Amino acid sequence: MLFNSIDFAVFLPLVFVLYWFVCARSVRLQNGLLILSGAVFYGWWDWRYLGLLLFTSGVDLFVALGLDAEPREQRRRLLLGVSLVANLGLLGFFKYYDFFAQSFADAFRLFGHDPDIRLLRLVLPVGISFYTFQSLSYTIDVYRRDLKAVRDPLVFFGFVGFFPQMLAGPIERARNMLPQFAKQRVFDKQQAIDGSRQMLWGFFKKIVIADQCAPIVDDVFSHAGTAAPQELLMAAILFAFQIYGDFSGYSDIAIGCARLFGFGLMRNFAFPYFSRDIAEFWRRWHISLSTWFRDYLYIPLGGSRGTTWTRIRNTFIIFLVSGF
Repeated sequence: MLFNSIDFAVFLPLVFVLYWFVCARSVRLQNGLLILSGAVFYGWWDWRYLGLLLFTSGVDLFVALGLDAEPREQRRRLLLGVSLVANLGLLGFFKYYDFFAQSFADAFRLFGHDPDIRLLRLVLPVGISFYTFQSLSYTIDVYRRDLKAVRDPLVFFGFVGFFPQMLAGPIERARNMLPQFAKQRVFDKQQAIDGSRQMLWGFFKKIVIADQCAPIVDDVFSHAGTAAPQELLMAAILFAFQIYGDFSGYSDIAIGCARLFGFGLMRNFAFPYFSRDIAEFWRRWHISLSTWFRDYLYIPLGGSRGTTWTRIRNTFIIFLVSGF
């Protein structure tokens, strides 16, 4: 279900009324409603992929419980490996099986061989990168003992399947979101007004800016080889507005929508086009993703400590992995 759809325009007010007027007396009822709403929201596109979401989140739920109870470091690493393989394995399979299979076949054809490799033509599950990284933040934090494992499945599945941000981020940390699911939420009129205002701003960026730039950009780039230089320059500038309007618009809608239900999500874009250099742009663009890679990959690799070669290696790994 897309934010800028009639379906969502009906879905959101219905969930809002049930959440605050029917389930307000119990945090467990509210969490249960959010899980059900997340299943409907995600399954609206293709209900079969709900099984994938349930599998990966179920693995992480039980892995974290095992990590919490296991004192032996070797077994804890094995448990963390199960979570990493289950999550990243499925992500890599759906995203890149056909890409690598086709590349492998093309490489052999250069030497006169024609391997019979079947492409699966997989449809990429919507939002798989977002909920994969979000769930992984939980198991990694439990492994590091920065966080205790959650005993209440409603809290954990509510966190993974929170519909405002499961398709387009921000990628939230377990240590920020889980306490919010565990505590009682009380309706705050001012917070709801602020959330509605941020949603409207996000819809403006998505519908008025990004969606209006897209046809012009697509038209010019479809015949880039014959387009005039001024056309290409115009399309490049408009594409910068389009991609920012798409990404930040969806993030604003998600953050504002979460506020309607009493949740605070992290800021995801901080005026990136006003950055003074590439490093600052990296810090301001898709903040939840870049800080995820910083905290869970760059710093564990050694970060900026060590030799110049080590810093270059770590930066290269970060850009390579984030590119994938």
